[in-house]
Amino acid sequence: MTQADRSSNAPDAASAASWSAARAPGADVFAALAEAAVASIPEPLRGYLGDIAFRVAEFPDDEVIRDLDLDSPFDILGLYQGISLAEKSSFDSGALPDTITLYRRPILVVWAEGDETLGDLITHVLIHEVGHHFGLSDADMEALEAAADG
Repeated sequence: MTQADRSSNAPDAASAASWSAARAPGADVFAALAEAAVASIPEPLRGYLGDIAFRVAEFPDDEVIRDLDLDSPFDILGLYQGISLAEKSSFDSGALPDTITLYRRPILVVWAEGDETLGDLITHVLIHEVGHHFGLSDADMEALEAAADG
């Protein structure tokens, strides 16, 4: 890389200055981005989300790490916990509310290493977890994404 290449790729002083005081987005920003992602889901699908609770946590807890046999807490970006619509019954009672948890720190690592905006990444993770709510497996969603990408 030449000096000219470096200078043409370098951020301008105003852009660099804006990053000098920047901090990683907190749980409140993640929650707002998740709310925007949910709002972007078209009706009638959004209506089927019902009373899903959306949470932001720094990392998965020890139980999740153990249950999913994760090597690292960075191995998961989000988690749907509940009974999918495909399995729900009117006879279900006493069940905990369905929950989608976004894991802030693992998402930040993927964001820092990739080229997606944070909003797009959070939307992608949230929509993936909503897919589990609708009863789709990871393989189902990978097939849908591959078909959509053409």
